[in-house]
Amino acid sequence: MIVSNLYLSLHFIFLRRHIFMVKITFPDNKFKEYPDGVTGLEIAKSIHPGLAKQVLAVTVNGELWDLMRPIHQDAAVIFHKWDDEEGKHAFWHSSAHLMAEAIELLYPGTKFGIGPAIENGFYYDIDPGEDVVITEKDLQKIEQKMQELARSKEVYQRKEVSKEEALDFFNKKGDEYKLELINDLEDGTISFYTQGSFTDLCRGPHLPGTENIKAIKLLNIAGAYWRGDEKRKQLTRIYGITFPKKSMLDEYLVILEEAKKRDHRKIGKELELFTFSQKVGQGLPLWLPKGAQLRERLENFLKIVQKDFGYLPVITPHIGQKELYVTSGHYEKYGKDSFQPIKTPSENEEFLLKPMNCPHHCEIYKSSRRTFRDLPLRLAEFGTVYRYEQSGELHGLTRVRGFTQDDAHIFCRPDQLKSEFLKVIDIIFIIFKALDFKDFLTQISLRDPKDNEKYIGSDENWEKAEAAIIEACKEKGLNTVTEYGEAAFYGPKLDFMVKDALGRKWQLGTIQVDYNLPERFDLEYIGSDDRKHRPVMIHRAPFGSMERFVAVLIEHTAGKFPLWLAPDQVVIMPISEKYVEYAKKVLSFLNNSDIRSLIDDRDEKIGKKIRDNELKKIPYLLIVGEKEVESNSVSVRKQGKGDQGSMSLDEFTAFINEEVEKQMQFSIQKQSTN
Repeated sequence: MIVSNLYLSLHFIFLRRHIFMVKITFPDNKFKEYPDGVTGLEIAKSIHPGLAKQVLAVTVNGELWDLMRPIHQDAAVIFHKWDDEEGKHAFWHSSAHLMAEAIELLYPGTKFGIGPAIENGFYYDIDPGEDVVITEKDLQKIEQKMQELARSKEVYQRKEVSKEEALDFFNKKGDEYKLELINDLEDGTISFYTQGSFTDLCRGPHLPGTENIKAIKLLNIAGAYWRGDEKRKQLTRIYGITFPKKSMLDEYLVILEEAKKRDHRKIGKELELFTFSQKVGQGLPLWLPKGAQLRERLENFLKIVQKDFGYLPVITPHIGQKELYVTSGHYEKYGKDSFQPIKTPSENEEFLLKPMNCPHHCEIYKSSRRTFRDLPLRLAEFGTVYRYEQSGELHGLTRVRGFTQDDAHIFCRPDQLKSEFLKVIDIIFIIFKALDFKDFLTQISLRDPKDNEKYIGSDENWEKAEAAIIEACKEKGLNTVTEYGEAAFYGPKLDFMVKDALGRKWQLGTIQVDYNLPERFDLEYIGSDDRKHRPVMIHRAPFGSMERFVAVLIEHTAGKFPLWLAPDQVVIMPISEKYVEYAKKVLSFLNNSDIRSLIDDRDEKIGKKIRDNELKKIPYLLIVGEKEVESNSVSVRKQGKGDQGSMSLDEFTAFINEEVEKQMQFSIQKQSTN
């Protein structure tokens, strides 16, 4: 009877694959029919054997799948290679499982938290047990075991399981972390992946097998609280990266070394830009004079641009009543990530350090009666906000607890929305040109269609806001990608993802369309029909936050800031003590011409002075001696480019001013505002 049933099952599978067909549609809208149960890898092989060797994952009807997963219905497919983010995701996710398998073999009894792919590589949070400590010294041993397993060509096998089966499996292993994760899942949505001796709870996708993983490097170890909760156990987080070719790993390690040299924390300390104090508190930067001046120049530059675009400056307090953020929805969404309420002597009175500036700006809008003639109203503020980030997630200026946003909110009529949105894009382009950010893409961040509970507002408002962003991007001809689930809780947004000099991506400028906060704050204007109407709100921050932007700028330039922004533009170096008086005369002349200068009058040889000031990233070095005194001139050296010849003081001043004006791109600014 068992044999007969097995025969019938196999016969049914055979008939299904040879009688039932599925229609597969490709990105060019061409289609082809394949037997039911065909896999992405089989489809790739049918197109070209070379394609099958390169593909790492496949998108099936908008969902990222393994290449070996059977397709049982008509589907649109997109193949992903190494150059695609989706391909890298599958590669690095598979590598995280490979590392976990190696760790389980080397350290039996290890329990596993989560092991995702990240932007560059992967990590896994593990609990090796009370008596086992894994250190940096152990990484090479784990690497070697991973390489051994990869060469054995293990296959990644997917299996869908019931919630009961999943709980039973990890209950037997005694892994409380996986049990907790499973309890949060719905029955019917759970899958396991197995390769070799290792089985993990995972949605996938994964590579067909481990043989594609040719080059492996485990990078570092850190501590990470389980589920980001400081009150829970700290796990060991191991970071790694893998590649399909050793040459790619070698190239990456060179970039990694360069990134260490460019680390904004290191350069910020060397250039005396900012510092941190344990007594002041973690994640609360202190800007030193040179850093404060650099930041002020960035702010002043944007203020000039904003003035030309019709923005009005406002200032709001650092705190607000709790009720303000309950109304806006920020308390519900950010309450856990905010500092705890500040209680006053008055009963039932509570304040919060503000997590966002927008609720305050809504109240400014509401302070006067507005008509259609008053709109658009553009309010701008460099406003400091506060978020209680976990201590383990703090990182220099890129992840802090107190940061200043170059925030502005535009209140406009619906018919003004697109033109105002396009003007904000113009502002961001002006900033990127002035700071030489040439390589960037724009990301349209929309709602997660499967999880509306994360967002506030009606579907109608969301659809209007999303359509406005998409239409504006098309009109501007932007190269965009769309990410679902990345919208702000009150509205969709357009994020500008900048690549720095090392090819790393950073999210800097952002523009958001919001129909919801005007409703929550009951904002109105009187239209031309004498009736009340609801304005639309645009949130925008071209820099994003001053702290994060400065950090990215430091690493992008390696501390060699453009001339207009450099803390010190010129250093004057007398050859000997007898030329110090002339150096002071030059200093006075340059300072009167608004050129930021200083004197290096140390009793050192000129060669050492040149080397030391090159390390300080000062753009121009002026050498003065007998010849310069006699001709009332300076000998000019440019950072990294050497001798530029002799110039009179008037010539040098004109030269510097011309370079500054060219860098700041004022002509572009004027053109954009016409």
